[in-house]
Amino acid sequence: MYAPERQQEILRLAREGGRVDVLSLAEQFQVTAETVRRDLKALDRAGLVRRVHGGAIPAGRLDFEPDLAERDAVAADEKQRIARAALAELPGGQSGSGSMILDAGTTAARLAAQIPLEAELTVVTHGLPVAARLADHPGLTLHLVGGRIRHRTRAAVDDWALRAYREINADVLFLATNGFSLDGGLTTPDLAEAAVKRALIRAARRVVLLADSAKFGQQQFARFGELSDVDLLITDTGLSPDDALAIERAGTEVVRA
Repeated sequence: MYAPERQQEILRLAREGGRVDVLSLAEQFQVTAETVRRDLKALDRAGLVRRVHGGAIPAGRLDFEPDLAERDAVAADEKQRIARAALAELPGGQSGSGSMILDAGTTAARLAAQIPLEAELTVVTHGLPVAARLADHPGLTLHLVGGRIRHRTRAAVDDWALRAYREINADVLFLATNGFSLDGGLTTPDLAEAAVKRALIRAARRVVLLADSAKFGQQQFARFGELSDVDLLITDTGLSPDDALAIERAGTEVVRA
């Protein structure tokens, strides 16, 4: 079977089953796992599937929300570069002082892991993994916002979280999203998470969006903001120079790490 034929069959299986995994496909088509990964990469680039940890899902499934482990494994190198670049945006510099909000999200958690131990900051988060990575920093004043914890994201949502963020005026927000585009704005699959993200944007004087390039052009169910709400987008070099220029012309600075 030629690669285009195999890729067409993979796409059919993904659409019928809602998901395909690398090992099962390799066994079914009697090819190596690396061959399947190349097929999935080609389908992903064509916008037909979206790669997730261990496999892929059909593109355009607005009801699908991968769990935390799956999301952390996707675009891991890109997220690490984004997190390193975001260190330059800490209030007062990497060892300075000030206040910041860290959204729940895998890239935000990677940023939390890189904040220097000597940093003296006030940090607010509703993400359990983010708080866990900062709990041993002696110079931080860490505030964990409460609420109902969503299992998939380990994030606090609903009224308790919304009330807490209404009382905050932070210097910088490091925001996460599942999708962003010039026309579709900032989107996420869950309405409760979207409500918290809207509150985050209102609670900070500067908004820094941390989003890998695969999320550009993606639109999820719940819209929580516009790209114009974002002062700075930190993404990876997978975002084309033309797309970066279009975003900057709309008023948002772009860093491609």
